[in-house]
Amino acid sequence: MARDSRRDSDRESGPGSGRNYGRDFGQGSGFSEEALRGLADFDRRLPPAEAYARDPGPERVAPEPAAHGPSPRPEGYARPHYWGHRERLRQRFLAGGHAAMPEYELLELLLFNAIGRVDVKPLAKTLLSTFGDLNGVIAASEARLMRVDGVTPKVYLQLRLIEAVSHRMAKAKVMRREVIGSWDALMSYCKTVMAYRDTEQFRILFLDTKNTLIADEEQAKGTVNHVPVYPREVAKRALELGATAIILVHNHPSGDPTPSQPDIDMTEAIDAACHAIGVEVFDHIIIGKERDASFRSLGLI
Repeated sequence: MARDSRRDSDRESGPGSGRNYGRDFGQGSGFSEEALRGLADFDRRLPPAEAYARDPGPERVAPEPAAHGPSPRPEGYARPHYWGHRERLRQRFLAGGHAAMPEYELLELLLFNAIGRVDVKPLAKTLLSTFGDLNGVIAASEARLMRVDGVTPKVYLQLRLIEAVSHRMAKAKVMRREVIGSWDALMSYCKTVMAYRDTEQFRILFLDTKNTLIADEEQAKGTVNHVPVYPREVAKRALELGATAIILVHNHPSGDPTPSQPDIDMTEAIDAACHAIGVEVFDHIIIGKERDASFRSLGLI
């Protein structure tokens, strides 16, 4: 019984109680009397252990900084205005889809996966005002995105993933299909891939004898107003793929799809190279942000 009483006494006055540091550590512990007194004093000033498990209550949460814009006041512990916003937004999207949601809310949903536990609405609105719309945000280059306060490498990765998925979905609707019957889907694909790029890109769509799209390849990238294209390489690639016709496609980052004289000269050179090997240049499409231009419709082919 005496031994059990001794154990109970030890539990009540152990190291956490602040009353028996000298006995717990002993003379051989290496701690000075002054250090032991300091530890005991520190222990007495700590809140009881059960205080750490106490529910802080519905109106007392730690302040959380916003992803963009001013942070809450350091001394404020009131629940932030965006508390529970993420879950409400997710549920509204799942229940009603995206049609009724503004673009900044869709962008918020994307940012949730890249930025945790902060209000991303200000960042979403800043991105949209900087790049014009959701398409512009998703297609923006890394250099331009990273200049926006609040954007991180994880945000950039999330946007690139969304871009890749959208491109593949659009491409799946036109590959191995006859282009005349799916022309609208083809133009939609081209605009998805190219309209919001900030530099010129040149693509070639290769067709077989039934005008079925058999390949879509990016041939070159350029600057904001020029992309180098070599007619001999275009003709050579058409032969390699067994194509009988091609559609040339490039974008104008300025947004205006009006063909320039260099565009016309390049098209004529490619047409001459392809004609020599029996491959038809079916059309040359210039993609702008709001509209596109067809050389065939304009009488330039």
